[in-house]
Amino acid sequence: MTNIEVKTRVKQYQIKIMIDSLHHLGTLVTKVWCARQVAVVTDTNVGPYYAKLVTDELTAAGFKVRVMTVPAGEASKSWSQVQSLIDQLSAAHFSRSDGVIALGGGVVGDLAGFVASIYMRGIALIQVPTSLLAQVDSSVGGKTAIDLPTGKNLVGSFYQPDLVVIDPAILVTLPPRMLAEGYGEIVKCAALVGGDFWQSLQQITSVAAILPAAPDLIAASVAFKARVVMADEHEQGQRQLLNFGHTIGHAVELLADGQLMHGEAVAIGLVQVCRLFAAHGLAPTSLTSTLKARLMAVGLPTELPPIAPQAVAAVMQHDKKVHGTALTWVYLSAVGQPHLYPIAVTDLATWMGDLWSVS
Repeated sequence: MTNIEVKTRVKQYQIKIMIDSLHHLGTLVTKVWCARQVAVVTDTNVGPYYAKLVTDELTAAGFKVRVMTVPAGEASKSWSQVQSLIDQLSAAHFSRSDGVIALGGGVVGDLAGFVASIYMRGIALIQVPTSLLAQVDSSVGGKTAIDLPTGKNLVGSFYQPDLVVIDPAILVTLPPRMLAEGYGEIVKCAALVGGDFWQSLQQITSVAAILPAAPDLIAASVAFKARVVMADEHEQGQRQLLNFGHTIGHAVELLADGQLMHGEAVAIGLVQVCRLFAAHGLAPTSLTSTLKARLMAVGLPTELPPIAPQAVAAVMQHDKKVHGTALTWVYLSAVGQPHLYPIAVTDLATWMGDLWSVS
């Protein structure tokens, strides 16, 4: 088992990475929570696989468990699902001394985390991510959010959990496409870190190679993100570096209208931001092909879909990374050498036009 300690200004907790940890969840939870009422929030994809196991584990450990299931998919990150979960918590007389466990991928983690952060001004939360993407990204760091029609993650909070339990063994149930999209976030982390982490990705030459390497890749990604979060919990400085690839990625994901998974859109964003900054003389052109090769090894998309730069720029104006009149971008001058770069919102279409001209 790998234990990674996270210490923020308001909370200290552990991220436990352990094969078959779901089969020991009751014991792990009793280390941080006394007996209480627990809402296990899951979705229609994950629930049939793991809701009973988790319920049995928690019940045997002395917890009173209620399973609350939402539809699978990004559409559940909505006000209507927030209202539904809050109504269920209230009807079941959940108090501030009770807790929420998010059992699912990034959508469930974001949604359940946000609900936990606002119900009765905050009740206890544990994250149990079940997708590779959630295990290396959204379950770590305390960000919770829902979407609006104008953009992703525009309503949310910073709310740290009491515990994160990561079980790499459950990744065997994921289809190849979901493994690949999670790997896209691992490539992002490795590109930001460089060194041995980046070099370790040479062994990943297909989707099939991800699972055997998953425990080590997850641990490296989580350790990196934990360090960044501890240094900058509320994204005022270096935590913004974790948005590498997301500025373009979020816009492309929204405009793709459900045709791209989050990690796929980020993969496109990683390559295209390298291409963009190379076109402006701020990054070497070789970096684009380097990242592209890593991502294409597992079949991730790297090229822009047929959408207008003006449409992408319009979506970016609502990006949460806009400060004043500028949108902060993240780019690499080399692997392991990230930088922040503000671009005026009024100049975005021109910049994006440059990107399309070199695509």
